[in-house]
Amino acid sequence: MIKLVLIFFIESSNIEYFILSKKSFAIIVLESKQMIENQFHFEKLYHEYKKLVFNVALNYLQNIEDAEEITQDVFVKIYNSVDNFKQESSYKTWIYRITINQCLDYIKQKNSQKRFFIFGKKSQNEQEYLTSSTFEHPGILMENKEEAAILFSVINTLTENQKTAFLLSKLDGMSNSEISEIMELSISSIESLVFRAKVTLQEKLGEKFTNYRKKK
Repeated sequence: MIKLVLIFFIESSNIEYFILSKKSFAIIVLESKQMIENQFHFEKLYHEYKKLVFNVALNYLQNIEDAEEITQDVFVKIYNSVDNFKQESSYKTWIYRITINQCLDYIKQKNSQKRFFIFGKKSQNEQEYLTSSTFEHPGILMENKEEAAILFSVINTLTENQKTAFLLSKLDGMSNSEISEIMELSISSIESLVFRAKVTLQEKLGEKFTNYRKKK
């Protein structure tokens, strides 16, 4: 009787182990399949949106190396969070948001570093480096570079929301409704932001370009 019970226990254990092994194998196969699908999905997003991300970053930062760094950081974030995308918006809108937030965070970090160096009383050469223009935009002709640098220097003084709304409207050519979805603000708020940005730019650029032309 004991022998029969022991044999039954061993056989039952083997069956249970076999079932668990099959389940584990099935889970591994499913996870591997999911990983392959996610990888394929990510590569598709990368090839479709890498230029968009780079151009948005370039418009924000006006520096090629910085834009390349932002592009890399954005796609790392996309890779890590694409599984959790809830499809409450389009991928394009979602990627715009990630890129804009990454750019704004990068600018804040740069500005905090500048304030640290300034208050730390660094050498004259470092001060000159911090105040020198690093304007780089491959889409702007060399003969227009100085004027474009002036334009962007004023754009960079706008509030975060004004700058975002203005860049998306005037450089990306997006409609107010598209910008509204990206910024998660009402259309009337977007209209107001773009209007105030234009007024500020007109006021500041008038003086800037007058001084610039006097120097020429």
